[in-house]
Formats: sequence, C-alpha cells, structure tokens
Amino acid sequence: MSDTLLDRRNFYINGEWVAPAVANDLEVIDPSTEEACAVISLGSEADTNAAVAAAKAAFPAWANTPVAERIEKLEALLEIYKARTGEMAEAISMEMGAPMALASTAQVGAGAGHIKSIIRALKDFEFERPLGEHAPDNAILYEPVGVAALITPWNWPMNQVTLKVVPAVGVGCTMVLKPSEVAPLSSALFAEMMDEAGFPPGVFNMVNGDGPGVGTQLSGHPDIDMVSFTGSTRAGVAISKNAADTIKRVALELGGKGANIIFADADEKAVVRGVRSCFSNSGQSCNAPTRMLVERSIYDEALTTAQEVAEKTAVDIASKEGRHIGPVVSEVQWNKIQGLIATGEDEGARLLAGGTGRPEGHDKGYFVKPTVFADVDPSMTIATEEIFGPVLSITPFDTEEEAIAIANDTPYGLTNYVQTTDNEKARRVARQLRSGMVEMNGLSRGAGSPFGGYGQSGNGREGGEWGIEEFLEVKSISGWNPPAE
Repeated sequence: MSDTLLDRRNFYINGEWVAPAVANDLEVIDPSTEEACAVISLGSEADTNAAVAAAKAAFPAWANTPVAERIEKLEALLEIYKARTGEMAEAISMEMGAPMALASTAQVGAGAGHIKSIIRALKDFEFERPLGEHAPDNAILYEPVGVAALITPWNWPMNQVTLKVVPAVGVGCTMVLKPSEVAPLSSALFAEMMDEAGFPPGVFNMVNGDGPGVGTQLSGHPDIDMVSFTGSTRAGVAISKNAADTIKRVALELGGKGANIIFADADEKAVVRGVRSCFSNSGQSCNAPTRMLVERSIYDEALTTAQEVAEKTAVDIASKEGRHIGPVVSEVQWNKIQGLIATGEDEGARLLAGGTGRPEGHDKGYFVKPTVFADVDPSMTIATEEIFGPVLSITPFDTEEEAIAIANDTPYGLTNYVQTTDNEKARRVARQLRSGMVEMNGLSRGAGSPFGGYGQSGNGREGGEWGIEEFLEVKSISGWNPPAE
C-alpha cells in the first residue's frame, strides 16, 4: 500500500458516484498491520434519503422490465466479476484480513458461485403460475416486493452482497446497499461492476455508514419495503424493532453456535476436518462448527488430534502466500475474543492449545492463537456465546440422545454437523437437530441450497429459489384467463 490512502469516500447513487452531503471520514484499518489502508465517509440522513429516493423512482420501470433482460444484465455482471477477481481478492484480504489463498478462492469464489446459481434459479422460476386444476381461472403472480435495504457484514463480504443484490435485482426490486463500514472496499468495487454491467440508474445504490446511522435510517425509512440483514443477533433485534413501525418485511441471517457431533464410527479425518473448519476464516463464520461433541470412547484420541491440529495451524499476515489463518477483523473483535478465552479458563475449561495474547512473532495485528478447550460443560460461556474467533470447545457425550440434546441446547439454530459412517444414524440424528442446515461427513451443501437458521439465527433463507422468494410478494387473482397459446 502506498503512503496515500485509498480514497473511497463517494457513494453510488442514481447511477453516479457522488460526494457525501456532509463529510464524515472513517479510516479503514488493515487488520494485519493495524494501519489505515483506505478512507471512506459515513453517510448522513441526506445521503440515505437520496439513495432511497433514487431507488423508489427507478422501481416501476425496473419491476416491469422483462425477466430475460434482467438476467442478461446479471450475466454481464458475472463476466465482469470474473474478470476482476484479482482486484476483489486484494480488497477483501486488505479490509478484513483473509489470507490471499482464502480471499482468492473461497471469499471471491462465493460471490461468483452465487451469481451463477441465482441466474440459473431465475431462469427456472415461474413468476406466473396457476393455482391448481380445481381453479383453472385463478392465477398466482410473484411480484417484486419493492425497494430493499441490504445491510451486509464484514466476514464474508461478497458472499453476502451477492446473495442479496443478485436475487433482488433479478426479480425486479431496486435497492440500497449498506456494506459493513469495517470492510467496505469490496462493496465499492462491486458497485463499479454493477455500473459497468449497465443496470439503469437508481436500480442499485450504495451508501456507506454504520448501524446506528445509515443502518437505522434505512430500517425505519417509510419508503423502504424490505430489509435484508446479515450480522449479529443483537443488531437483528434492533433492526426488527425499528422496522416494526412501518410494517416492512425483515429477513435476518444472524449468529450461530454450531455443534459438530462426532460418533465413534466417524471416519478417521472427522476430527481434523472439524478443527480446520472451526478455524477457517479465523473462526469468523456464523456457521462454524465451534462446539465439537465427541463420543466418549474416542474422546481422548480426539483431544490429542485437535491439539496437534491447533498447534500446527500457522498464523500470519493476510498478504503472504500460503495456507495459514490471518488476523481477526478489528481491535473490537480481538478484545472480545481475548475476554471469552479468559472466561473459558476462569470457568474451568481445560486449555489444550492457544490461549490469550498474540501468537509468537506477532506484536502487531489482530492475531489470535488457534485455541482448543477440552472438558467444556455445555453451560459454560464459551459453549453458549458466539465467539467469532479461532476457538473450539470440546465436550464428551455417551449416547446419541445426549448428543442431540446438547446440540439443541442453544438459542441459535444455524448449522449443525454429523460425523458417522452409519447412514441410518446420520439421517436419524439430522432429522432431530433444530437447525436450518445440517452438514454430514464433510460434504458441503449443493449450489443453490437454502442458507438460514432456526431461532435466534434468524428468519428467511438465502440462495437458490428460496433466496429469490424472499424478495417477492405473492398476488392471487381470480378470473384470470390467460391468452390462447
């Protein structure tokens, strides 16, 4: 990075890059170095109102644009996105600390994968369909909900931006994107791509800001018809309350505390896979398997393996090549994680690896030691609170029923994991887990599968046809006689 900070102060409103109504600069911090790498501006109410007005004005024409034309624009976006993956990887790595190896594959790849998958789902989606054979003159129409506020987090920036923007524009909504002010550079790059793809002015708008400012202004705005938010459960509650006065739709993708149930008959790589999955993205994933539940007969062996994996997990700056984990995103997150690790020790969990403080060789940067706790009682703080760092809690269990009970003993319900070579048991356990997603034996869910959770993990689903439906209203019409073929 040169001595000159990357200037990303302008907002994208009504098809143009415009200066903020009022200057309110915020430095973007590179978590590997703790030094500023860019500057943005936090929006004011005037900026929010301008973006919403542009989206509202653009809605009637965009909603009435044939879906085939909207898909053409998305196909253009996909090609532009693929052509600029190198820039996108650098932006994500710098703003939130993902090592380049992860940024250029999983982080950037998630965006490309979602654009492609949602285009496929849009081509198959029936926006007009009959009610049924019993009512031949009744039609069901799916129509865009209106102007959407899209509020995205810093941990998987393009994963979340594409899961919201692409289905929203695809069905005919217009929108205002507010990316995380902690990691806004990737979204500014994405806005350039939307502009290059030729979406009409006002269809897509982007305003930077924080939750209490632009976030609150959007969620309470009378001209916003829907809020789609990904982030903390605490913020999701605040958004829901603020949106209630205008009875707008609210879709929430919130926190998680995933359990990874490892039975004695699991494959030999199950524990290694589980630890690595917990530490991936420096533990900053809402669907991370942070609670490892291990059948007692293999418990000691699992602890040894988990300790070895943690001790072999390298930690280094994001710009370096290689397979290591990077820093966590910010000083605020670093301090929170350090406090929870200390609480784990204070409450009597047995520290197998890691612990408080920075890893050796790092006196600067928000680096966290890959940490493993054993003998974690399900009531301990580290077993109940979402840590959002490379911290794994391991708990033994004796029976299938006990494992299911521990896994379900949480207000969250995002992703749970099951490891067993007994297919019948795997299906039986998966049915009983109270979560929106279950991943078994290291197999990822397919492209276009619905992402979302039960309980305090939120409501609604993203991805594929389910993500498309989030942005649609349902209209029922009688006396509908379709034109003759």
